Amino acid sequence: MNGTKVWWQSKTVWGSIVALLAGVATLAGVKLDATLQDQLAELIVGAANIAGGAIAWYGRAKAEGVLSWRTSEGAKP
Repeated sequence: MNGTKVWWQSKTVWGSIVALLAGVATLAGVKLDATLQDQLAELIVGAANIAGGAIAWYGRAKAEGVLSWRTSEGAKP
């Protein structure tokens, strides 16, 4: 595997969660085909990415530190 990512950005994780929930739904009498399961996993990953971006944006807005494009005065890059 190349690179890392947080668990909620993984289509595999969400796909397995959707598959498990689809199994439970099937036992309850609801049928979800494979295409719908795949679409649900994509939707959840997209929503999780939006939520992650919103939380990061909120965190930056509430942060007390200042961002700079340069290194601190006196520090070598």
